[in-house]
Parts: sequence; C-alpha cells; structure tokens
Amino acid sequence: MKITFLGTGTSQGIPIIGSKHPVCLSANPKDKRLRVSILVEWDNFTYVVDCGPDFRYQMLRSKCVKIDGIIFTHEHSDHVLGFDDIRPFYYMQGDISIYAHKRVLKALNKRFDYVFKTKNRYPGAPTVITNRVKNEPFMLNDLEVVPINGKHDELQVFGYRFNDFAYLTDMKTIKNKEVEKLKDVKVLVVNALRLKPHQSHFNLEEALEFISKVNPETAYLTHISHLLGFHEDVEKSLPENVFLAYDGLQLTI
Repeated sequence: MKITFLGTGTSQGIPIIGSKHPVCLSANPKDKRLRVSILVEWDNFTYVVDCGPDFRYQMLRSKCVKIDGIIFTHEHSDHVLGFDDIRPFYYMQGDISIYAHKRVLKALNKRFDYVFKTKNRYPGAPTVITNRVKNEPFMLNDLEVVPINGKHDELQVFGYRFNDFAYLTDMKTIKNKEVEKLKDVKVLVVNALRLKPHQSHFNLEEALEFISKVNPETAYLTHISHLLGFHEDVEKSLPENVFLAYDGLQLTI
C-alpha cells in the first residue's frame, strides 16, 4: 500500500492569504501546505480521503489519472469543496463512488445538488454512487476499512484504518472503545493544529499523548497551521518515531 499526502495544512492552508507570519513567508517547501487529503493506493486501486478546495491541483501535482472513489471524514469546506472537480474522472471512468456518513451525504446533496439530481440534470454534471458509512467495517474492493469515530468539537467525524495504516484528522476527542480499533496499527496519522489548545482540534501536546496511547511503530502529524512553527524546528522537538507530514510525502506500508 502506498500513501501520498496530497495536503497537510489547516483550513486556510499555508501560507495564509495576506499573512506576514514568518512561517507563511518561509521558503522551505515543507512549510507550504495545501488543505488536508491523502491518496491511498494498493494493487490497481486508488482512493482519495477528502477532496478540499485544492483537489484539482493536488490531482495534477500527484499525476493521478484515476480514482476508484472518495472517502469523506466530514463535511467542512476544507474537506469537500473540490467535489465538483471529480468531473474529469467521471468523463473518463463513468460514475464515481463516494463513501460518507449519512449526514455528510446529505450535506453534499445540499451543496452540490446538481450532482445528485435524477431529473433535468445539468449536462456535464458528474454522477456518483453513494455509499453510507456507519461505524462498522466496510469493504473497498478487497480491502477492509475500519471507521474510527471521533468528535471535532461537537461534530462527529470519521477517521479510517486501512490494515496497518490509520488516518485521523480534525479530531478533538475519541472514546476508548474507538482507540481500541487502532490496536497494533503500524503507522498512525493524526492532526496537530498548533501549540496552544484549540476547541476542536488536537494541539501538539494532545496529539503526542494520543500517539503514546495508541503506540504505533511510526506516527505522522497533519492538519498543521502556521502556529505550530517551522517544519524543521518542530521536527527536532518530536519523539524519535513521530514526524511532521508534508505535502508530497509518500509512505509504503
């Protein structure tokens, strides 16, 4: 299985428009972060987790020419606004499968109503195959995916475990019974927004505590804001098995 980090930034990305913060002005490519998303590939299958406003550029930059589906964590704009840009894939492949909580499917239907219409459809609108994700394992072709249920402030969000790899973003609280689903995971990705506490995201301290609780072989931090600091400086402060993810990073698991 190959994982590509398409984006590792928070909802505004880094640099933030108009910001003069030193991290936003950094020349280090690892300090430039698009909105969070990953590409998951195994055998001949390719899936994307979330498609935010940078989705088009992320697909071009990663040279992705096919997707078998999109898996959504939740419905916030930085995770869904690129949904319209599935059209080129639809034109080449036909109907695109999407996987999401029923609330997220409803939100997508409201925001992108022309995609879900069954009558008087707009010419050129893509067609999707909707798959409702419940808090129970489901199959993507030959791979079992295990949802990890958590809270983003008071909003329910799903993380996902793909065999020995787990991806959690926009988490603030996770019940112990959900943490148990991560037992023996080898690679864990989790959000770490900044140093100071935040209402709806793990800060760095909370992320490291959670990593210690899960005890993976290796962990990567994502959904990073400029307030966490420079990539190189933060990496020096982390435990030896914890790293900052960055746009374009690829893992083979």
